[in-house]
Amino acid sequence: MAAPERVVELSQQVGLVARNKIGEIDNITRGVKMLALNAMIEAARAGENGRGFAVVAGEIKNVSNQISKIAEDLSKDLARTSEELTAIGADMVKSLRGQRLADLSFSIIDIIDRNLYERSCDVRWWATDAAVVGVLAEPSQRSQSYAADRLGVILGAYTVYIDLWIVDLAGRIVASGKQGAYAVAGLDVSNEGWFRKAAALTTGDAYVAEEVREERHLGGAKVATFAASIREGGTAAGKPIGVLCAHFDWAPQSNAALAAARLLPAERNGTRVLLADSTGRVIASSDGAGVFTETVPVGRFTDKQGYFEIDANATLGYALTPGFETYPGLGWFGVVIQKAAKQPDAPAARQNSQAVKQGAGQKAA
Repeated sequence: MAAPERVVELSQQVGLVARNKIGEIDNITRGVKMLALNAMIEAARAGENGRGFAVVAGEIKNVSNQISKIAEDLSKDLARTSEELTAIGADMVKSLRGQRLADLSFSIIDIIDRNLYERSCDVRWWATDAAVVGVLAEPSQRSQSYAADRLGVILGAYTVYIDLWIVDLAGRIVASGKQGAYAVAGLDVSNEGWFRKAAALTTGDAYVAEEVREERHLGGAKVATFAASIREGGTAAGKPIGVLCAHFDWAPQSNAALAAARLLPAERNGTRVLLADSTGRVIASSDGAGVFTETVPVGRFTDKQGYFEIDANATLGYALTPGFETYPGLGWFGVVIQKAAKQPDAPAARQNSQAVKQGAGQKAA
């Protein structure tokens, strides 16, 4: 499929070809005028015998003048039409390109929302597991070992997580799924935001979803943390006895989602695909740059989905998280920034056009 910019390029080429042909017509008429002038001179020298030839030469000159006038008018009309067509084409290209970037942005954030919805389901489901409930209902070395083994089995099947933690109401981690990799058992996490929010939940059907951050207890890995309350009997209405925390392995999972953006091969080198939080902080990028250090201008995001030109060389498309099922989203955005495709050499075309006009303006002596 040809790029939309090709429409503008073709309109400029058509205008240039037409102007060149008008120039060729004008060159021919100038030559005819010169022949007619020479014929009139020769007819004058021939006197009475050349009078009829002079009449014919004069008519040829008149016809040449009419052709020159038509070519001149056509050149002016064509210039106006060609410029308007190119401008309309350029506006259409911008609109098509911008809307495409906005649609791509929506598809990306929608994929992320559907993924994170599943994470919210996972943590609520696993909080009802008998081993998870049992280690808090009847604490013992044996129950802790069993619970840790059970978490390890879950992590073996759900490789999108870095670790799972079972935390008591005092904020102490009593079991984790990757004991060999991360020595977190016994750590106090009572001051963590996700723990305080999860401990305050009033039902087992609710959950907590945190912003992406670096988890110091997991080697500084970037995680999206989900938490739910663990309740007596594993029921939604049971008395809260602890918190289950699931750390989603954010970097590889988000990068995979960005890599799945449906970009044309010609677009990939000039396009950045991003995820940004509600403040505009970049939390994932297709080129790996700017994560947690770069921001996008969310102040210019005037609708749930749209696009605008950052400058003469780049367009930004965006879409607000739509949420999915019971996951409303955290106000994140899918963002696609694309550099402008190389435009036809308009200055060169104008230069050629000017040369044609100058040639057409020269009069025969």
